[in-house]
Amino acid sequence: TVHWHGIVLPNGMDGVAGLNQRAIPVGETFVYEFTLRYPGTFWYHS
Repeated sequence: TVHWHGIVLPNGMDGVAGLNQRAIPVGETFVYEFTLRYPGTFWYHS
């Protein structure tokens, strides 16, 4: 999962495995889809 800082987005796109979205099993993928509402420089991590 990916956790974003400073971005307004749906909870299901802000990954905390088991809390906001399901864990992504080894070998599977997940596509993050959201619209950025504000321009800027942001930090993210997995």
